[in-house]
Amino acid sequence: MKKLSVYTILFTVVFSGLMMTTQAQTIARIVVDAGKYKRDHTPVSITLDDITAVADSLFTLVEIKGTQRINVPFQIEAGYQRRLWWILSGTSAPNTQRIFELQQGDAHWNFKSTIEAIDQEGTIRLQEGSQPILQYNYAMVYPPAGIDSAYKRSGFIHPLWAPNGAVLTNIHPKDHWHHVGIWNPWTHTEFEGKQVDFWNLKEKQGTVRFTGFLSKTQGPVWGGFKALQEHVVLKTGGAEKVALNEVWDIRTYPALAGGSRRVWDMTSIYSCAGQSPLLLLQYRYGGGFGFRATPEWTNATSQVLTSEGRTRKDADSTRARWIKVTGETSKGRAGMLVLSYPANYDSPEPVRVWAENMERGELFVNFSPTKMKPWLLTYGKEYTLKYRILVYNNDITVAEADALWNDLAHPPVIKVEKR
Repeated sequence: MKKLSVYTILFTVVFSGLMMTTQAQTIARIVVDAGKYKRDHTPVSITLDDITAVADSLFTLVEIKGTQRINVPFQIEAGYQRRLWWILSGTSAPNTQRIFELQQGDAHWNFKSTIEAIDQEGTIRLQEGSQPILQYNYAMVYPPAGIDSAYKRSGFIHPLWAPNGAVLTNIHPKDHWHHVGIWNPWTHTEFEGKQVDFWNLKEKQGTVRFTGFLSKTQGPVWGGFKALQEHVVLKTGGAEKVALNEVWDIRTYPALAGGSRRVWDMTSIYSCAGQSPLLLLQYRYGGGFGFRATPEWTNATSQVLTSEGRTRKDADSTRARWIKVTGETSKGRAGMLVLSYPANYDSPEPVRVWAENMERGELFVNFSPTKMKPWLLTYGKEYTLKYRILVYNNDITVAEADALWNDLAHPPVIKVEKR
């Protein structure tokens, strides 16, 4: 047997010690329980503050599958509490568990940002690779020449693209110049003793405008932005007063089903701008989630369906957990499913859906929380409305829509075991 020199032995001991100090250390075991619902590429998160105060750059996340240890893309969201986000890739069957380990080491596992937030010419465009998802217009957009400039607006989404490239939104249509893609001002309100309409811009009582970005995010799990918008009371003589602040938190996730489906979230956080409350009066439309569809979608080319089985003929003024619109476009059949979060005001929310004989047969859909009862917003409190949107090629089934709503309403149960 060959004898080892003292230097060889010493080198081996020191090198082994270095390997031990640089080796990743498991600091938490994470068990994700699907519960009684199937999970399909579900975004999940945990708070890091309860686990460790170590710098965010020193983490890796791995999934344990038998003898396999699979590196999982993740990102960390800063805030009052740091949150670790990742996606339960693939399908998780009901009543199954998936095991992950959070590890601490000397190097962060780097993953390329999947969703990009591109700031250009007064817009933020969210896209994955070369595929655009949606565009937020933060610069002021004016109506066509010859139309009253009172219809100008900022702080709305247009275009919204289907995965096949079709544009599903419409702005400044001739029948309603104030309709701007996806937007959500309040129609019938009371502020400091006067009624104010933030929706119908022709009344020149109020408007909503972009004020600034709180953040822009790119990452392997989600990309998006937080934008501050003001609900402004317009007074005689050009005077203005901000009644309500609103933060739009928009998050988009990587494409599903080979690129034919895409999920994104829209969360609105409201707070009174000053001591005066804002009373959102009961009215048949306004606020929530407003959507003016592409002019390609008419009575003959599109269909509406709610979670309660209602169609365009009878959906208006009913309640729904979700609403689905599907239709023909020049690029093929496509659609959008809007899920209303169960914690939203007066849930399940009432919907406003244009009847078949409305205008030129074009389509307008609105989740309107104050359609059945008023809502008082007072100073010093925050109020939240949340929606999850699936945009898809072709169509989806009722069972698929229900599964997505259950996934949102009843998230997986996550247990964290510190090591």
